[in-house]
Amino acid sequence: MSKIRVYELAKELDITSKELITILKDEFGIEVKNHMSVVEDEDAALIKELLTGKTETTAAVETAVADEKKTPSIVEVYEEILSEEVNKPVIKPKKKGRRDEKDESEGTSAADSIEIGDFITVKDFADKLGKPVNEVIKALIFSGVMAGINQEIDFETAAKAAAKLSVSIKKSKEESLGIEEDEAEDLEDMNLVKRPPIVTVMGHVDHGKTSLLDAIRKAKVTESEAGGITQHIGAYTITLNGEKITFLDTPGHEAFTAMRARGAQITDIVILVVAADDGIMPQTEEAINHCKAANVPIVVAINKIDKPGANIEKVKQELTEYGLVSEEWGGDTICVPVSAKAKIGIDDLLEMVLLTAEMKELKADSNRRATGTVIESKLDKGRGPLATLLVQKGTLNVGDSILVGSTYGRIRAMFDDKQKKIKSAGPSIPVEVLGLSDVPVAGDKFHEVKDEKTARGMAEARKIKERSQLQSSVRVSLEDLYSQVKEGKIQELPIIIKADVQGSIEALKGSLEKLSTDEIKVRVIHNGVGAITETDISLATASNAIVIGFNVRPDNNAAALAEKEKVDVKTYRIIYNAVDDIRAAMIGMLMPDIKEVIQGRVEVRATYKVSAIGTIAGAYVLSGKITRNSEIRLIRNGIILVETKLASLKRFKDDVKEVAAGYECGLSIEKFNDIREGDIIEAFVMEEVKRNKL
Repeated sequence: MSKIRVYELAKELDITSKELITILKDEFGIEVKNHMSVVEDEDAALIKELLTGKTETTAAVETAVADEKKTPSIVEVYEEILSEEVNKPVIKPKKKGRRDEKDESEGTSAADSIEIGDFITVKDFADKLGKPVNEVIKALIFSGVMAGINQEIDFETAAKAAAKLSVSIKKSKEESLGIEEDEAEDLEDMNLVKRPPIVTVMGHVDHGKTSLLDAIRKAKVTESEAGGITQHIGAYTITLNGEKITFLDTPGHEAFTAMRARGAQITDIVILVVAADDGIMPQTEEAINHCKAANVPIVVAINKIDKPGANIEKVKQELTEYGLVSEEWGGDTICVPVSAKAKIGIDDLLEMVLLTAEMKELKADSNRRATGTVIESKLDKGRGPLATLLVQKGTLNVGDSILVGSTYGRIRAMFDDKQKKIKSAGPSIPVEVLGLSDVPVAGDKFHEVKDEKTARGMAEARKIKERSQLQSSVRVSLEDLYSQVKEGKIQELPIIIKADVQGSIEALKGSLEKLSTDEIKVRVIHNGVGAITETDISLATASNAIVIGFNVRPDNNAAALAEKEKVDVKTYRIIYNAVDDIRAAMIGMLMPDIKEVIQGRVEVRATYKVSAIGTIAGAYVLSGKITRNSEIRLIRNGIILVETKLASLKRFKDDVKEVAAGYECGLSIEKFNDIREGDIIEAFVMEEVKRNKL
């Protein structure tokens, strides 16, 4: 990994080594020895961003606060302009006076020519110009724009205002945001202590990864996953003989290749699960390749040894074909026979993990500002943005301020993997946190910074950059699509993905884009967490895209707009079904199949608990109808909670076969009692339809 010495970085930043050493201590909690100490690329970039960000984004705010000056409002500036016009002397000032005034103005200017991006806030613009905010607001008003201190203006508006202030501006070249995607390790750590190993479980689908974690955690999670496949990454910490081990549970289906790759990059050890009766499969090979690319040691768990047809020696033989030679055969790969179902060999496996960790001498500095990775993220209606963070260096505390991509926040609460409230988390510990400004992207690095004001400033700078990139590259039109088609035989299939959690988006995006061929390019033009909205449909209309929803549904307005604009919306609960459909459509092989047809939508207005029966819902049919034999799905906040059947359907006290739109009804759901007011019940039937397009 690349490093830079303190004196070299100080020279780049145009400050003294002593000043940089002070910054390292104050901002990062790191004490370096002297000017010859080394700083790694990631933190060098963060320091640059911190200093640059202060200049371009937060310095003006900090100065205003420090001077305790009241920033004038638009109204006050406008009144000042009117007052000046009324009291303006009839005789013009002498040229010399005007020249003196101009000189004075130029003296406060940071430069004769400045660079800005496509968008900038009025406050930041004033700071770059070196002008008081009220002068800039005046110039904007004279340019025909009424903008407050915190409002954003575009480049053209800024150029007009700058011209009135005798300053020329130009568009800045692509600015570095300071933290690259492929980040290095942390600053030179001073107080290294032993830390728990971070372990990822990988392997082929159905080879028993989740069952193995169940056996380790003494808890069941498989039954709650759709189709028996783990859909989201989770993180758990267990203790064995006083030693902690953190597990990352990466999904096993081939659609999650990208997530597994991310897991391999942040993990110390991989447990490769191979079924003793099945041997090496395609996803097993993928997992091995990821581990080798990330240079991560592998401990092989040969699972299902209690099943008929189990052949441990055959598995070891197949492993040698991929360069993994077991210790029994003279190699250095640890192979442990286990049975997750029969609880055989679990302790042996964990002991081997700890032994491997001991050989790696895993250490971290816990006495510094925290850094780490976002494992999972989602939006909770009651609690706001939630993120599962894996702390890799330092200690994260409640009250700390962090920067995650263009998201920031102050940690309001922290929970461990058992949902117990905790106050701090050290290296290798996963935590769920509250207090972020938005849902971060899974896989992003997080950094603890000095305070929330600093984090907000740096995040806003990144948002402006992202918005600029979105304006120039992500905005898609039919004209763009047609022009690309006219260039040759290449055709493009634009796709919009909405899902219940970020991890599913990443998996779907990676799998669908891999379907691209020489004839058709699959491109995900937009993705997001939550229900399918009108905005998604509008974008699909403009870009001729299809919308794919995973564990989410369109809201009422989005569904109506999609029908009006003839936008194709597909929803799925199993990822490989979505991949199979797109693949089939691309080669024109969508055969007659069973497809769901929506019958109606019902809103729950009240709920009643009835002993021996469960929860009864008083509901109102919003559209279509609901029938006694229709299949239903219960949707809450756009997220599908369950798909099942009705247990009963009544009008008043009578059982009925169907209830039409505009009527009330009573209903109960098979094997599901957590019905709440506001829930939407969608009734559908399966029909055979001819599928020749998406």
